[in-house]
Amino acid sequence: MNDSFKQTPLRLWPGVVIVVLQLFFLHLPGRIWPASALMFYGMLGSLMASLLVLIWWLFFSRAGWRLRLGGLALLIVVHAVTVVLADPSAKMVAFLPGVPWLCAIFVASLFFRSRTVTIVAVLVASLAWTLVRTEGVTGTMATAYGWRWGETSEQQFLASDASAAPLAPAAPAGRVETAAWSGFRGAHRDGVLAGVTIDTDWSTRPPQQIWRRPVGPGWSSFVLVGTRLCTLEQRDEDEVVVCYDAASGEPIWLHAYPARFWEAMGGPGPRATPAYHDGRLYALGGTGVLNCLDASTGEPVWTRNLVEDTGAPVPTWAFSSSPLVVGDLVVVHAPSAPEGRGLVGYDLATGEPRWFGQAAGASYSSPHLATIDGVRQIVMISADGVSGFEVETGERLWRHEWPPAAGGDRVVQPAIVDGGSAILMATVDGGTRKLAVSSDASGAWSADEVWTSRALKSYYNDLVVHRGTAFGFDRNILAAIDVASGDRVWKGGRYGNGQVLLLPDQDLLLVLSEEGELALVRATTDGYEEVARVQALDGKTWNHPIFADGVVYLRNSEEAAAYRLAP
Repeated sequence: MNDSFKQTPLRLWPGVVIVVLQLFFLHLPGRIWPASALMFYGMLGSLMASLLVLIWWLFFSRAGWRLRLGGLALLIVVHAVTVVLADPSAKMVAFLPGVPWLCAIFVASLFFRSRTVTIVAVLVASLAWTLVRTEGVTGTMATAYGWRWGETSEQQFLASDASAAPLAPAAPAGRVETAAWSGFRGAHRDGVLAGVTIDTDWSTRPPQQIWRRPVGPGWSSFVLVGTRLCTLEQRDEDEVVVCYDAASGEPIWLHAYPARFWEAMGGPGPRATPAYHDGRLYALGGTGVLNCLDASTGEPVWTRNLVEDTGAPVPTWAFSSSPLVVGDLVVVHAPSAPEGRGLVGYDLATGEPRWFGQAAGASYSSPHLATIDGVRQIVMISADGVSGFEVETGERLWRHEWPPAAGGDRVVQPAIVDGGSAILMATVDGGTRKLAVSSDASGAWSADEVWTSRALKSYYNDLVVHRGTAFGFDRNILAAIDVASGDRVWKGGRYGNGQVLLLPDQDLLLVLSEEGELALVRATTDGYEEVARVQALDGKTWNHPIFADGVVYLRNSEEAAAYRLAP
């Protein structure tokens, strides 16, 4: 059979053309349009080309039928075994990009006209995926790999002393100090540090590290209550709400409960940031467990479960809605809940649901308190667009429909502009849209498009607004657009898919890059200008930074640190 393979006049050029196109569709769109619908369409096109490779081999390769059927069986059986044996984190990449590369290597091996070479090449190309695990992706969908038998960063953390529960008793129960940073992106969820000035000469006076420590995985940010930092982490099969001493980084208390969320792209751990109010901490975990805890001790006051309360399934990327405390309610979003139950207002004292609001569809944004046209309301971005809700009842006041493009989940927070008469909302494929929102004398509301601009296409990276200009990430490049027109002001500076805070008193952006770098950038319309940059954390950093009393507190899925910035 090996000799007949050598003597068979194969028609190889169609297979070569197909695999070249296949690899083109797999890789090029992701380099030019990362994390976009075009990138995902390219991946789909690459998989469709794999079918063309099989069609070519079966009907147009001129191989003998025993060779054709044997080659088809080899590809299918070996790849099926690979998917079964692959590490759970690598099953998706074993399929994509595993299938296109398997087809390419299969076609290349045919030039040797050797059954042995083809069998060995197919086995190596496919079964190699069983030797690795994936450690998530970057914002541009680039995959990080590790050996399957190596310890994950989570396993290393769990084996270290850093994961030990605090031995000292917590402070007595009772009210804790006022929070300097009470929730996601600050008290107003806008990332603005009013009244703050810092020394920008980092070449001679760089940020001074106060402490640095390993932490459990998760993409939550910090809350700063008095001298305590609170966040959520994953620790093996438990989610943990943990409180650290802001001055030393040492743990004070932790509250653990059985729950684990994991997905291959982001890895394990909760995503939402806690909220503090009047001595209590409200924390939503990745699987939908909502805890109200005494902020002094971590003792539970009440617990709810969004899956049970709303009927919503656990979302693809976890429950990521950071709780919003407004009045005597804590409000959270439950993506893809049944009609009329997507937004929930819980009683602060008892945890009982007081109302349900109609904010349906997938979303990883959080409820946002705003005063629009003089009316205090909750703004919620979801899959169908954006809506405003009455605070006390959850009744929907207005709605603007804007379905996202394929692959473009809603993630970022709205920005309230023009004195509360307009809203900016952004998504990775649709760009940024400005809405004029108002009510008439009869109380009827309208929300009309002012402009839509593709000059700022935010993925999960929130924007800030300063002096009529919105600053944020156009996919993974820092950019600025004019709020009045939507026109691009400038674009420049590669910080991956980072996060940004605004220091309005100095016209500065404090940028935390996806690679853990801390940078200062001018928040002006004169063009992109970086003032300073230092390495602050190691590893992929998606978590939002916080800043209070001259100290910036940072964390990612592996470590946390505090740096003092000279005033």
